[in-house]
Amino acid sequence: MTRATTVRAVLAAAVLLVSVLITLTMSPRLGLDLQGGTRMVLQAKDSGTAKADRESTDRTLEVLRQRIDSLGVAEPVLTRSGEDRIIVELPDVQDPRQAAEVIGRTAQLSFHAVQGPGAEEKKEATVKDGPTLPDEQGGLLDLGPVQLSGAGVKDATADFDAQQGTGWSVSLDFHKDAGKKWTGLTGEAACHPAGDERRRVAIVLDGKVISSPQVSPSVGCNVGLPSGSTQITGSFSAGEARDLALLIKGGALPLPVEIVEQRTVGPTLGAAAIDASARAALIGAAATALFIIVMYRLFGALAAVALAAYGVISYAALVALGVTLTLPGLAGFVLAIGMAVDANVLVFERAREEYADRRNGSLRSALGAGFRNAWSAVADSNVTTLIAAGLLFFLGSGPVKGFGVTLAIGVLVSMFSALVIARALTEIAAGSRFVGDYRGVNGIARPGRIRTWLNERDPQLFRSPRRWLMVSTALVLLAVTGILVRGVDLGVEFTGGRLVEYSTSRPVDVETARDTIAAAGFTDAEVTTAGERDLSVRTGKLDNDGEHALRAALAEEGGGATKVRDELIGPSLGDELRRNALIALGVAVLVQLAYLAARFRWTFAVASVGALVHDVVILVGAFAWLGRPVDGIFLAALLTVIGYSVNDSVVVFDRVRELWARNRRAPIADVANRAVLQTVPRTVNTGMGALFILIALAVLGGDSLADFALALLIGICVGTYSSVMTAVPGALLLERSSKAPPPARKRAPGRRKPVGRPRRDPADNGARV
Repeated sequence: MTRATTVRAVLAAAVLLVSVLITLTMSPRLGLDLQGGTRMVLQAKDSGTAKADRESTDRTLEVLRQRIDSLGVAEPVLTRSGEDRIIVELPDVQDPRQAAEVIGRTAQLSFHAVQGPGAEEKKEATVKDGPTLPDEQGGLLDLGPVQLSGAGVKDATADFDAQQGTGWSVSLDFHKDAGKKWTGLTGEAACHPAGDERRRVAIVLDGKVISSPQVSPSVGCNVGLPSGSTQITGSFSAGEARDLALLIKGGALPLPVEIVEQRTVGPTLGAAAIDASARAALIGAAATALFIIVMYRLFGALAAVALAAYGVISYAALVALGVTLTLPGLAGFVLAIGMAVDANVLVFERAREEYADRRNGSLRSALGAGFRNAWSAVADSNVTTLIAAGLLFFLGSGPVKGFGVTLAIGVLVSMFSALVIARALTEIAAGSRFVGDYRGVNGIARPGRIRTWLNERDPQLFRSPRRWLMVSTALVLLAVTGILVRGVDLGVEFTGGRLVEYSTSRPVDVETARDTIAAAGFTDAEVTTAGERDLSVRTGKLDNDGEHALRAALAEEGGGATKVRDELIGPSLGDELRRNALIALGVAVLVQLAYLAARFRWTFAVASVGALVHDVVILVGAFAWLGRPVDGIFLAALLTVIGYSVNDSVVVFDRVRELWARNRRAPIADVANRAVLQTVPRTVNTGMGALFILIALAVLGGDSLADFALALLIGICVGTYSSVMTAVPGALLLERSSKAPPPARKRAPGRRKPVGRPRRDPADNGARV
């Protein structure tokens, strides 16, 4: 065993050991769509006294944190997003009405002197005076200007006085300077006779008088009440008193906030998604491992071991980095298992070629050449996938970001798994005499069936490149027809509105559900069913109180209704997400074009991007024909397909470049034909690995992952076709007008160009050595 192999083996063992320890000692951080709960996105708005910038939004976040802590929610998460948005995650909160009411209220608390009874004609506040507002009994009061704001309140508690029978009240304690103002305010009110309206002090919350008590007759003129003996009394229930104390104690929000996104997921849906994804991962990974063992025998079995190590290391990396694992992220983790086979397949196919070319060479040297020659394609193809993952993270929203992070970690770990773990295992095995002598054991000493069949028939695929482009054009036109005729069903995430899924106790058919919901006042609601007891309701605008009424109507008809999932997207956020989706697609195309142009010829880059656009249009058209929703999860699948499509094109064009550089005078069509025939086994074997995983996700992943898996299944099939039958013919046509010379041949590793003049041997009559 060489020194390099020893280093790889030690490094692999160390990383795997640390990963196992992390897996056994740390728990993953589950997103709300897996553990159940409510996620809100709050948009801060400019007020008359403050601008919604980073600093004021941070102050607003801290006030919200105090309020939510008082709600008793376990492990809430509050983070600022951008300049003026706040993301609030509330685990285990299934009914967001109370939380939305408490955290969304501005709670502008103010204290006013009462100047006397109010008149009907005075409704607006003036510069010198305060507003005219109704008191608790409905009578109008003329209020003076604000003497004290809620910012001066140090503490507020809800108390119940059972002895005097006054019920619930809220006790206030002021900060030092505010306490002096309160004493002065109540002292001035005490100078008026008992029963006079001017002896009252009005406490106003959000423009409404919540209490306007008379100052006690025991309080002397200009003496006032001390800070700690103030109570707000009224006809409060226990809940109202606690909420009022919470709002006052939390303080006024520096900025008003608006809920622009709200998602609620029931815990049963999250648990079912985890179980379904786990089953899909195990079955899909087992099928993939069995496939590569059949294809590559012993080396395939060693690659399967590296694949298992990949799963452990990827999971440990997600846990150690504290990545929030969302439902799309979980799907990305499962998908990456299938895609991790790609690097191993590339290496083994190149090793087969090297072994066949060398014939008398050793198995170890062929394997080393396979790793060395496959490196360029492995690196380029993984970089294109990383670009797609980065776009998902930076331009996606909510759970889609988790998919981008998971996909990126999967790509990096898959390279480590293939180039370190699998290489160490296969090189150790290649050093065995038994493995080297028996060709049927190692898996690379004999060409595969696909390669043998292609070599025997040697089909000429590109005698007429336009023929394949006409087929691709027909497919694109069919997809565009679907988009124009059927239309694209944009999800709530892109259009704004609310989508709620319920599970009823007894079956309710769609027509009955529609009639029930319409009778409750929701005539514009769209109702669909996903099973006998599962109903999906989509409306344009529906607040939390309306959702509660809608659920009550369904519960009466269905013997009970449990909310499984709830998504609310504001119209402004829907426009923004739709715009970001288009930006993401545009940036994906441009970035991939720039990268490919830098790594390859411009003709190859343009042809690859043309195939990429071909795949995007066909996938969107397929979903239009099928009537499936196009939402954020679809966007994640679409960008993944873009990375996969370019991945396949990179492998093909990398081989074209290599073969053309070896024989620069050969016609480019012959070179491309040979390159495609050599890379078809890799394309088929890699595609099969991903298809096993996706079929398992589509069948076992449940409704939550069905559309995601379907989009990727269509995209991978179309991408595999286009990387050969669209990208290559396109490049051949572009090369006819290109004047660039063929690529230069790379020098073999370790071979150096002679330096200086050759040395003459005096005993050899002019011979040079």
